Amino acid sequence: MSISLRRARAIFVKDYKEFSRNYAISISLIVPILFAFLFRSAGPSLPGAIGFLFNISLVLLTCLVQACLIAEEKERNTLRTLMMTPATTLDVLIGKSALVFVLSALALAIASYVMGYEPASLWAVVAAVVLSIILYIAVGTICGLFSKTLLEASLSVIPAAMVFTAPPVAPLLFGDYPILKVLDYTPSIQLVQLLELPPGFMTGDILKPLLIISAWTVVFSIISVVLYQRRLKDE
Repeated sequence: MSISLRRARAIFVKDYKEFSRNYAISISLIVPILFAFLFRSAGPSLPGAIGFLFNISLVLLTCLVQACLIAEEKERNTLRTLMMTPATTLDVLIGKSALVFVLSALALAIASYVMGYEPASLWAVVAAVVLSIILYIAVGTICGLFSKTLLEASLSVIPAAMVFTAPPVAPLLFGDYPILKVLDYTPSIQLVQLLELPPGFMTGDILKPLLIISAWTVVFSIISVVLYQRRLKDE
């Protein structure tokens, strides 16, 4: 399947203009920064602060905005029209994802700076964040495809928020039960492990979380593409 950067860029510009006009969606951009200022007084001394900041931001910014952008196209009946153009599926998905990717990366970078966060391995954290942003974009795309309006898209993100942000706090709420060990393989916990990597880390401490997050990202990206093509045929 071919990719046209010119078409993807045109979709990116269109989404940017719509995003800047929709204040209800664009306000999500400041969510990570607001949380960062709330946590800054405690800083690194607050257990799990940086992990919670990144995970909740990925849901309330990355996943939510992507879902709303897809749902907005469906609400205006322009998504199918967009597919009637020479733009391929990858052109559309990459174009609609690029804006969310840039906004998420920028917001998380500013939030990290505000909190004074210094990772033990910068390249590992950057790789994990990039993979996580792509993962949550895919999840947001899936939520948007099953939503007909912006309101439905906003509500559809709630289950995603529970699934992807609850695992790190589940042991604190329910105790250290053996069955909860399966949650260690969720992307949110793996991201937290990389964000809170100790100074004397080993190579295996980086590779395992990155491989698990990569697997989740690949699976959900494939699912989002397949569902995107299938939903267009069903409508």
